[in-house]
Amino acid sequence: MTEGVGEIGEVATCELEREPDPSDSLRTFGAVVQALREHAGYSRAEFGEMVRFSKHTVESVELGRRMPDESFVERAEEVLGNTGALRRAARFLTRGEAGLATWFRRWARLERVAVSLCTYECRLVPGLLQSEGYARALCDNEIPPLSDESLETTVRARMERQQLLREKCNTTFDFVIEEAVFMRRLGGSQVTAEQLDLILELSSLRHVTVQIMPVDSEQHSCLSGPVRLLETPDGRWHAYSEGQENGRLITDPKEVSRIHMRYARLRSQALSPKDSTGLLVRIRGAL
Repeated sequence: MTEGVGEIGEVATCELEREPDPSDSLRTFGAVVQALREHAGYSRAEFGEMVRFSKHTVESVELGRRMPDESFVERAEEVLGNTGALRRAARFLTRGEAGLATWFRRWARLERVAVSLCTYECRLVPGLLQSEGYARALCDNEIPPLSDESLETTVRARMERQQLLREKCNTTFDFVIEEAVFMRRLGGSQVTAEQLDLILELSSLRHVTVQIMPVDSEQHSCLSGPVRLLETPDGRWHAYSEGQENGRLITDPKEVSRIHMRYARLRSQALSPKDSTGLLVRIRGAL
């Protein structure tokens, strides 16, 4: 990132680096800057002169398209009342992450530091376990259709995120997946076979456990839908629930506790890891 240098009043001629995929935090920060600027009665051009950045840079920051550097934040703070609000907000700025849904990004960042991750899925193979072929099949089924560029970006992000399983050997990964997920031959038999091979490979890792919830089970504690749980290094638990076009990070201890109880019961209702492996092997052999 660059900025203008020189005497006070000189307008920056070098633009800040444009964000390829603006994050929610950048958009929120930009909206706050715009609201404070308009409340103070300054146009973008006037404000740009005061903070020594171009009008176009001010616009890009306000629209969440650019990450403001420290000098922008400090000068904007001084011009807009010096309340400390912009300085505090700037601490939470994060870049967008191409290929990940905006509502999923906070959870994805928590995954990177988690000491324990638990996943229940009833719709599809969890992202951390997906083969490239399966991920591509999912993207091919998106409505409206993804562009070629978006498809490749999404698949690449999925594969990069999956490296957590191989890199974080001190983190426990537990998965409970509905048997019905493997009855759907998404992408065809070859893709399904490769997906099963990958899950069998990953489930052999000491820190990864995969359990299958059989379709003929008479008990089920997670009928409300798929859910994820994780524990942070400081011992706090968070949950995440996702639907169509939205996702929710759950931090309320009582709500997280209820979800944790359901997941714990579900693990006792699912097949054991050994029996789950046997079932997956049989499904693989039938393809």
